[in-house]
Amino acid sequence: MRRDSILAEVAELLTFLLPALPLLALLLTLLLGHYPGCEAIVRLSERIARYSEPRQGVARFALPKPPRSFAPAGGLLIALGLAQRPPPLRA
Repeated sequence: MRRDSILAEVAELLTFLLPALPLLALLLTLLLGHYPGCEAIVRLSERIARYSEPRQGVARFALPKPPRSFAPAGGLLIALGLAQRPPPLRA
């Protein structure tokens, strides 16, 4: 009887601590001075810096802007759809 209650308490403790294990592992690695993902962050920042610097001999052309639409959009479209009467005529 006593052994069953001890096993039940250990199982309850394990189910409580199991979700915290990744956090404890990360905390342990940080305390030991190793920063997980540091190399990946450095590689990513170098890649971003390499693409952001202007290349010589390569001209960057801007894409043409799409034609401007004069149709109602967004809030005006909703307002016109919910209106009870048409807007007044121009005089």
